[in-house]
Amino acid sequence: MVSVSRRSLLAFGAALPWLGRLEWAVAAPPKPTDAVLLNYNESPYGPSQAAREAMARGIATSGRYPYPHMYALAALFAQQQGLAAEQVAVFSGSMAALRYAVLAFTSASRGLVMATPSYEVPRQAAESNKAPVHEVNLGADHAHDIPAMLAADPQAGMLYLCNPNNPTGTITPLDAIRLALANKPTGSVLVVDEAYIDFADVPSVVSWVKDHDDLLVLRTFSKIYGLAGARLGLAIGHPALLERLAVFGGDNVPAGTTLLGGLASLEDIKLLPQRKALNAQLRDETVNWLKARGFTCTASQSNCFMIDVKQPAEQVIETLAAHGVMIGRVWKNWPQWVRVTVGNKREMARFREVFAQVERGS
Repeated sequence: MVSVSRRSLLAFGAALPWLGRLEWAVAAPPKPTDAVLLNYNESPYGPSQAAREAMARGIATSGRYPYPHMYALAALFAQQQGLAAEQVAVFSGSMAALRYAVLAFTSASRGLVMATPSYEVPRQAAESNKAPVHEVNLGADHAHDIPAMLAADPQAGMLYLCNPNNPTGTITPLDAIRLALANKPTGSVLVVDEAYIDFADVPSVVSWVKDHDDLLVLRTFSKIYGLAGARLGLAIGHPALLERLAVFGGDNVPAGTTLLGGLASLEDIKLLPQRKALNAQLRDETVNWLKARGFTCTASQSNCFMIDVKQPAEQVIETLAAHGVMIGRVWKNWPQWVRVTVGNKREMARFREVFAQVERGS
């Protein structure tokens, strides 16, 4: 099975009917509506009720360009984080901002340094930009090995750090991120992707952009806010850094309905802690169940985790798919590990039921 990024596939709109077959390449796949979808790190809950109502109201505004909503979203996020509005840029998904960052900060002479396994879009973007890519193995604790990353390319233009990391869900400590920021190659930019930070029990580094003009932080509404299909992300950094991204896609503005959904999500102060607590409960319940059965899992603080399934993981993916449970994919340097998204209570119960059947060989 080929390791393919969901985000990269979304760019091929015409291929959407084919998309499901990537992980359903088995006989008699279940109907998509019957499947348990634990493969793309999506929220099982979708937009909040307040967001849905705001998005419905937004339909009436679709005859106008949504710039006022975009400015309002940037201003609200900035206010909540103690930043200036000009330090926040809005994009149609954080993937767009990430790709633009790679294009802006790397070149044939200034490479990209990133961890492996990690989110692969930066590597793909760097390769398209003819920039060298240096992938550094995660450390023994599955955190980014910052000293090794700093030594990987003295001419690097960008260091990419996903925290919590996708696919492992593991945390890189703040002291290690400070080390990276203080010791990275001269003229390079540190990009910290915080797509999953809202699930974690560690602080964000968003506030650091006030004191560092070489730090870019990415956030998304796709995960804890359940807006993956609506496409909404933020880039936070010094205005000069954001201008370098805008060259590649300054008109990459989400629809007004999406922006209103994002605004409503930020205004719903009870939503994030409720979903964070529920995710942690269901994740830890399943991880503990797996550990009790002798399986090793990553110490995730995200809405996904990885399991060492003690055999080629592709076989496990295919077998679970035949039972209607879709789980993640395989990273080439971790061939016996597979990523599992945290679903709702019913979905996680079904995952455990099917996993136990597969373990028994039934």
